[in-house]
Amino acid sequence: MSQAFIPYGRQWIDEDDERAVLAAMRSDFLTQGPATEGFEKDLATYTGAQFAVAVSNATAGLHLTMAALELGVGEGITTPNTFVATANAMAYVGLTPVFADIDAASLNLSPAAVRAALTDRTRVIIPVHFAGRPADMSAFGEMAAQTGVRIVEDAAHAIGSASDGSRVGDCRHSQATVFSFHPVKTMTTGEGGAVTTNDPELHERLLMLRSHGITRAPARLSEQPGRWWYEQQMLGFNYRMTEIQAALGSSQLKKLEGFIDRRRAIIDRYQDAFADLAWLQRPQDGGANRISFHLYVAQIDFARIGRTREQTMDALATQGVGSQVHYIPVPRQPWYRETYGPAPDLPAADRYYERGLSLPLFPAMTDDEVERVIAAVRGLA
Repeated sequence: MSQAFIPYGRQWIDEDDERAVLAAMRSDFLTQGPATEGFEKDLATYTGAQFAVAVSNATAGLHLTMAALELGVGEGITTPNTFVATANAMAYVGLTPVFADIDAASLNLSPAAVRAALTDRTRVIIPVHFAGRPADMSAFGEMAAQTGVRIVEDAAHAIGSASDGSRVGDCRHSQATVFSFHPVKTMTTGEGGAVTTNDPELHERLLMLRSHGITRAPARLSEQPGRWWYEQQMLGFNYRMTEIQAALGSSQLKKLEGFIDRRRAIIDRYQDAFADLAWLQRPQDGGANRISFHLYVAQIDFARIGRTREQTMDALATQGVGSQVHYIPVPRQPWYRETYGPAPDLPAADRYYERGLSLPLFPAMTDDEVERVIAAVRGLA
């Protein structure tokens, strides 16, 4: 019998999660009920932020945040090493995305490159905590203090990560932080995401924009002819999370530290197993920081092992091991080239892209599956 295929990522759902979802399905609310509010409170407590707003997905969270900040005409700076949603959120609100290069060691947005790209048209910087490794938020916070530019953290990969005693999502150096709870992330709500913030006015705008720009709050209404009354006070969206998703989120959040510990154990085994491979560059370790690794990204010298990346992925697949590329640099995408012109010179991001390959990493992996991945990788050369 052939062994099961090991994907690069997969959710962990247990009986506690199933009971939480079933309870939500049997409740009086399937949307806009107490489970969503409870999940938001749980998430705010976990991250250390004052507020959390649950949304339908992280892309919605990024869009809502860009809209709620009312950034006006100008530019936003982000990393090319991200999923397209990060930059798309800028384009949604009329900002021109500008891509600054990454730091070759951390693979995160380089503060020095961002500083060089800053102009009087810069309205926002969106650092991405790539693979779960916290970006240098103190450096970006300092830029914000000096220039007035807004900072929004894309933490789609980084729920549970911490740096310098600051947990990602506490918004110590930013206006807001956006999380993803897609099934391949460290915890899941199916689809889903959230925005955390410490700004009460931003929080209120996020809540309204999430639900069509409508309010029923008596203190905000211009008139109150009766109990049926509501007012659309801004042009909003329908980006709500369901009660079913929120119930799953609260259940998953209780297990998050265990998920992180298991991922860390797998990472440690990979790091030891690949230490002697001259053709494979391992990801930088977290040092004193607690990193909630979403991805294990190896950088492989494909020429040295005599295979293209496609051939390498095929060779792994024949051994039942999945792999993926995170990410094609955003400015290389056709829509970005056609809309904003040729991709800029981004040597560190381009070099990483030519070598990067994500290997399986998820808490449900068995020790045997981890060893199968190691054997398949070591067998490449």
